[in-house]
Amino acid sequence: MSALSSRVPLTIVSGYLGAGKTTLINRLLGEDHGLRLAVVVNDFGAVNIDEGLIRERGGQTVGLHNGCICCAAEGDLFAAMDRALSLKPRPDHLVVETSGIADPAAIAQAAIADPEISYGGILTLVDVLNAPALLEDPLLGPQVVQQVRAGDLVLVTKGDDPALMARLRTLGARAPAPLADAPLAPLLFGMVPLPNRQAPAPHPSYVAWSHSSDRPIGRAVMGARLESRPAGVYRMKGTVLTDDGAYALDVVGAHVEARRSRADRTELVALGPRDRVSVAEIEDWWSGKACSQ
Repeated sequence: MSALSSRVPLTIVSGYLGAGKTTLINRLLGEDHGLRLAVVVNDFGAVNIDEGLIRERGGQTVGLHNGCICCAAEGDLFAAMDRALSLKPRPDHLVVETSGIADPAAIAQAAIADPEISYGGILTLVDVLNAPALLEDPLLGPQVVQQVRAGDLVLVTKGDDPALMARLRTLGARAPAPLADAPLAPLLFGMVPLPNRQAPAPHPSYVAWSHSSDRPIGRAVMGARLESRPAGVYRMKGTVLTDDGAYALDVVGAHVEARRSRADRTELVALGPRDRVSVAEIEDWWSGKACSQ
């Protein structure tokens, strides 16, 4: 076997915070594609894989019924990729779900240097609900544009917007299209990577906050807190334990979704630009100190 044929293809799934990367990964893992996939999740928060797909959990890995495996890149992304490549049997394809604030082109360049990897392209997801405002944001817009230009394939999630498609094309997106219901594997693994034609763009630094508790709060209190959240909190997800049961929480920009969950504790993570919010501000808000001052 030649060195080239022994390389494992790598596909990078990119997109700003809340664009739908984990939802896409879940969909891909649930398809009958016949591949042994190793998925490395580098987004903030826990590996969020549909329970119906899971065979076993162990440490930082989640084994699936179809032979695929997911790894959490806690700390070093490339160390997690090396662990995935060393799995027995060896995976047929490696998929990296990047952090929503990552530069996918930089990850691709570093991965290409690995003699065990062949580059299979970057998929960038764009959230139709939040992208127009993000692109107008002077602090966050350049980072979103960078992710769009890095994509060998750009898919729009959560709807279709011809005006946004036209805008993405002017920004250098390669044939942007809405995410369809067709199987994902042929689309992702059939990408033809093109030469990277962009220089890295500056992007803001971010703060991350996390909270864990087994004490329930009032359901009305949860609602009031969500309505009064700091403007700088762009992304928040996890579970909240209330006196009316648990709720899975998903916040992206101005959009909030809370749905029933079977969780038995509160586990939350939040992220926002350092220039617009601080960890102390988030902590005071969630603890109720901001309201009492």
